Amino acid sequence: MSKVTWKPGTFLYPLPVVMVSCGTMEQSNIITVAWTGILNTDPATVYISVRPTRYSYNLIKQQREFVINLTNKNLVRATDWCGVKTGSKVDKFKEMHLTKEKANFIQCPMIKESPVSVECKVKEIKELGTHHVFIADVLAINADKQYIDEKGAFDISKCDLIAYANGHYYALGKKLGKFGFSVQKKKKNRKKR
Repeated sequence: MSKVTWKPGTFLYPLPVVMVSCGTMEQSNIITVAWTGILNTDPATVYISVRPTRYSYNLIKQQREFVINLTNKNLVRATDWCGVKTGSKVDKFKEMHLTKEKANFIQCPMIKESPVSVECKVKEIKELGTHHVFIADVLAINADKQYIDEKGAFDISKCDLIAYANGHYYALGKKLGKFGFSVQKKKKNRKKR
């Protein structure tokens, strides 16, 4: 296999595409973000990267909190729309028929239609150039009950989550394995006597 070499750029795909809600229940906004992820396990720490020119940037910077709302196939249109429209001119919750839901630990609204909403408190802002990174502690994870299985675990296969890659949205496919499956010992069949 031969490879083509390009200049440095942002080509690490696929990425989770999320709708980040910010502000308060009264004055809120939604920004679509694909530059987000996990930084640490304990304490649970995440990040989002936002351009300072975006309307949501100052809401997040001033309030120092936000909600990461996972997106699925049902939310793909709203996800895209909230990424191309500015909250300075439109009410994204109203225009996309999304429901504000009160968070448990912060003032920002969650998006009720999202399968998972992660409440975050900013602890650091890193200015990197075109984007500033909001590093935040996870205060709570709110999962829709319809995606909880009979054992009380979150069943991600029921969500129809989407991802972003090279300017396009993609539905996540079927499960290919679980963590550690490549080294898992096969179970022996015991015969009953």
